[in-house]
Amino acid sequence: MGPQVLVVGAGPVGLTMAAELARYGVAVRIIDKAAARTDKSKALVLWSRTLELIDRMGCAPSFVEAGMKVTGANIVADGRQLAHISLDIVGTPYPYALMLPQSETERLMEQHLNACGVEVERQVECVRLDSGPEDVAAVVRHADGREESVSPAWLVACDGAHSLARHALGMPFEGDTLPSDWVLADLHLAGLPIPANEIAVYWHARGLLAIFPIAAGRYRVIADVGEARLGDPRVDPTLTQIQSLLDERGAAGVTATSAIWLSAFTINERKVASYRSGRVFLAGDAAHIHSPAGGQGMNTGMQDACNLAWKLALAIRGLADPEPLLDSYSAERSEIGRQVLKAAGALTAVATVKGRLLQVLRNHAAALAFGLSPVRRAMSNAMSELSIGYPDGPLTRAGDHRSGPAAGQRAPIPGGVPVGAGDTPRFALFADASPEGDALIARYPDLLEAKVRPAFGERGVWLVRPDGYVAATADQGGWKKIGAALEAIVGPPRATATGPRSR
Repeated sequence: MGPQVLVVGAGPVGLTMAAELARYGVAVRIIDKAAARTDKSKALVLWSRTLELIDRMGCAPSFVEAGMKVTGANIVADGRQLAHISLDIVGTPYPYALMLPQSETERLMEQHLNACGVEVERQVECVRLDSGPEDVAAVVRHADGREESVSPAWLVACDGAHSLARHALGMPFEGDTLPSDWVLADLHLAGLPIPANEIAVYWHARGLLAIFPIAAGRYRVIADVGEARLGDPRVDPTLTQIQSLLDERGAAGVTATSAIWLSAFTINERKVASYRSGRVFLAGDAAHIHSPAGGQGMNTGMQDACNLAWKLALAIRGLADPEPLLDSYSAERSEIGRQVLKAAGALTAVATVKGRLLQVLRNHAAALAFGLSPVRRAMSNAMSELSIGYPDGPLTRAGDHRSGPAAGQRAPIPGGVPVGAGDTPRFALFADASPEGDALIARYPDLLEAKVRPAFGERGVWLVRPDGYVAATADQGGWKKIGAALEAIVGPPRATATGPRSR
């Protein structure tokens, strides 16, 4: 039997997508035109929310063991600290940014995918595709030049900023290229005056300098270096040039040695209008690219995959009506992509503002704002991506209950097995035990966890999606509202069970 889903691209997003589908028992095939995984550090950080989501997959411990926990970020200007943002105050099992080179993220996720029984097919490139009413007509080319026709029911394009799928289906990137040149260096530093597990951001009159820890003694340095020279080839910086930037903009006495990766780049801020075209979905950089400020690009893509996978699995396994469940992917994730683009662009603009008067005003305003505890907490939640949610999403049914998490918000993780673990995407009910709750579970035995979990707050009922977001809330006893919300999301109960029950 051919694959039910073809995943094109085996970077972090494609690997996450394939691993999630394989976990749910979907026949998936994943291809990549590259001969091997990347050996570059590229995207460095896994934020708290991403770690929570891969914890559902059962592989978070291996990532945490391999990475470095960063618990704070500092903003410095004119030799004084404007802000210190703590990540260890956020309410999550993962109160830190996990610094891990993308090469390691890919290795660990591929290892997890292999344990699910799926191998990446390398040097296999998708060269043509068309989305039909019942399947996708795709042609893939192997390393020896042989072409193969493939007709999966669905295709997920995770093939990056130059996505073949996006071009083939006429889904244009909309946005801009920022008019500035940037440099990046992964190297060893000595003499930093901040803790080894914290980020340092310097707002200098000449531009931004940001320093991110990667491992003991190893750091990433990013800086803007002036207006983009459009049409000119970008030249990678030298170690001497990076040291000059550190001397000019950073703290005194910091020395750089042993460069591992030196690169020059420009920043694009672009996204597609819709993440779906018929039976083809776009995820990750194929759908959106933006400023590296905040380090949220890879995380946003991996969360695209986690959003789509449970919906696609329910549709393929016949456990839910495909529409509007699958359409909700684009509606939800496109809005998140828009928010990330806006926030990353704003951060970049603030950090690179020109003119001494504007810089003085910016520094003063930042010092005042970050002096307020609510602002620091909001920033911590935004950085860790715990504030991401779908309050206005098409699957969200706002209720009238006032305590606990609201509809569309991420559900707290009090401990134990996270919602969405197991081999079937299951919703969870949080409420006081009642016959009505048991009756709803009996109506949807393949879609609801077997037992009601303890309520988040007083006298309420919460329906939580397989990806850990609250789908609906109601006052105690409002089981009809919760049942109606579930039916609106997945359709009426199925007559027969399909698939094993987890837990």
